[in-house]
Amino acid sequence: MEYSARIMVSAPPRRAPRPWRRRAPRFVRNLRRQLTRQFITRNRRVAFTLSVLTIAIAVASVHISAWWFSPGVIILPILVGGLLLWPRALRIYFGFAAAALIYDVVDGKAGAGIVATIVLTAAFADVLARTREKLGVQGLRGDRMLLELRDRIRAQGKLPSLGEGWGSSLVLKPAGGSSFGGDFLVSYSDGKILEVALVDVSGKGIDAGTRALLLSGAFGGLLGSVPRDEFLPACNAYLRRGAANEGFVTAVHVSLDLATGEYVVASAGHPPAVHYDGASGRWRLTRARGIVLGVVPDLHGAAAQSEHGVLQRGDALMLYTDGLVEAPGRDIDVGTDRLLGEAERLLSAGFREGAPALVTAMQREIGSSDDCALVLLWRT
Repeated sequence: MEYSARIMVSAPPRRAPRPWRRRAPRFVRNLRRQLTRQFITRNRRVAFTLSVLTIAIAVASVHISAWWFSPGVIILPILVGGLLLWPRALRIYFGFAAAALIYDVVDGKAGAGIVATIVLTAAFADVLARTREKLGVQGLRGDRMLLELRDRIRAQGKLPSLGEGWGSSLVLKPAGGSSFGGDFLVSYSDGKILEVALVDVSGKGIDAGTRALLLSGAFGGLLGSVPRDEFLPACNAYLRRGAANEGFVTAVHVSLDLATGEYVVASAGHPPAVHYDGASGRWRLTRARGIVLGVVPDLHGAAAQSEHGVLQRGDALMLYTDGLVEAPGRDIDVGTDRLLGEAERLLSAGFREGAPALVTAMQREIGSSDDCALVLLWRT
């Protein structure tokens, strides 16, 4: 017991931690908390990374080698910033890029040409960032959204399988080589009845394409959901609920009984559908007529005429838009006659192979810069 007490008395006392050691962990925690708070968003982390990279390029061009680290390389992070940063963060980054560029200019590593190129690139990146801010997306997500919309409208416009004894072909060619235009097709089939609507939105380019993307979803939802006699009036009512200055829309609607071949064609200001009589080998314009969509409040009281007919074996029905028959300075009836003549020549060898050739021949003939579309339904 006495020995144990002696050991305890002889043990050196523990020293109290120094004040700076007590404060160090708190300082580290506070620093980490502040850094986490400042770089909590991806936008800030990207801006910080690009700023560090730009400064590193500027310093390396002065102290290492302007051959390997040219000041012009700063253009690359500026372009990346235009794609990935919001405008406010991008302009803060521009401040660091300007400081780095001034550092190179003072040391004589960057001339007037490089400075002008970087400034113009920064202006372009700023416009790019502000444009994408309106979409609410950054990077290439806006482009991916448009691509997905394009794929959806193409998938919706595909003709369904008609079963044995029937064939179909669809050719859609937007103006100017664009991915989508103002012409689109919506279709529906329950295995017994096929309903097809070919629609032409007034205008060209992006304006017509964006309206077509919107209307294809609405018209596709109406097709097959309302009675066939109510489809065009329902589309007209939908257009009338929108802006009055959006422009008009033409459409042709076909309801086809796949068992008997009986069909009904209704038109709303659209070029007339064409019936091919396989027995006589002649193409005949149908008599379906109507008022364009979006002009009158109600189509029920408007003058319209539909056509009832039957597709026998070897017969075909052709729908098309005015881009195939209308040319500046020439009457549309002349283009329609030309279309029928080309159809007799090109479709005699086969409907499936002849449809794309017919569209190509008509585009070459009239030199139209409008969207064009053609649909062929035939009975074998």
